[in-house]
Amino acid sequence: MPDQYPFDLQKGFPAWLGAIVGVFAGTVYGLAGFFLLRLSMGPRMGQVIFIMLPLLVGATIAMVTPRGFSSVALLSVTISLMICLASLIAMKAEGILCAVLAFPLIFVPLAVGVAIGTLLRKMIRPFESVKTNCLILLIAPVLLFGGHRLEVKTFPQARTQSVTTTMHLAATPEEVWANIQSLDKLAGRKPLLMHLGLPIPQKCVLQGTSVGSKRICYFDQGSIEESVLEWNPPQRMRLAIDRTNMPGRHWLEFDGAEYDLKGDATGTTLSRVTTIRSNLQPAWYWARFESWGVQSEHEYLFSDLASRFPGSQPR
Repeated sequence: MPDQYPFDLQKGFPAWLGAIVGVFAGTVYGLAGFFLLRLSMGPRMGQVIFIMLPLLVGATIAMVTPRGFSSVALLSVTISLMICLASLIAMKAEGILCAVLAFPLIFVPLAVGVAIGTLLRKMIRPFESVKTNCLILLIAPVLLFGGHRLEVKTFPQARTQSVTTTMHLAATPEEVWANIQSLDKLAGRKPLLMHLGLPIPQKCVLQGTSVGSKRICYFDQGSIEESVLEWNPPQRMRLAIDRTNMPGRHWLEFDGAEYDLKGDATGTTLSRVTTIRSNLQPAWYWARFESWGVQSEHEYLFSDLASRFPGSQPR
């Protein structure tokens, strides 16, 4: 028949060639889907890109993989996922830490998709028809487009959450205040996430000492520009985030920061509050990592401050 594969799939068709086909198809599907969704969704990234897209990619690749090569389908899509994430990092579309955290969320529906595709291929036979395979390849984009249109209409507003960290410093409020306005050099203890790509604060420069003054905080991967909204030394400083210049952070916005100082007989209790807005869904997965990342930035800052005032303790 003219629409059949021109060779016997069970004889002489190398497994490595089936794996290469799967890797190529998964990579093309993944990158094309990511950028098409980004063009229409902007900074918003939800269930379609993290769950539906990998589910369809896994199912499609498994369904069109020649019989006898089901064992390489999962390996193929896993390699394609790693290539996609590495490509996004290389193009600075995403950061290393973002890719590491996204991997398990994407891999699970990818594996489920492979299982579903393998089951359907066994139920609906034969699957050697070129026409049938072309139809399968066309169904996935249609389903993806439909899910995308639904998400565009139902995607919630950016999530807002505040993260607070407190430490007791063995110093007067005036001494602590002098050390949080401008920071010539930060050299705290790096938490785990900073070893995986979380931006590392280096210094903060304050231009002025009143409401409306500008402050720029520099990181190893960019900078954050702030404006002073409230200036009450040595008790409180509140800042608005004007601009965030961080590669691969298009989905996360820093909204504001606050420093509160309360003196007592043994020193000063310093509280740092950072408010963020996130365009990532599902929230049950991303919210905890976002909070962890902000907490890690606080810990790095407080570690540096503690080294300046021996005897300081976290609270």
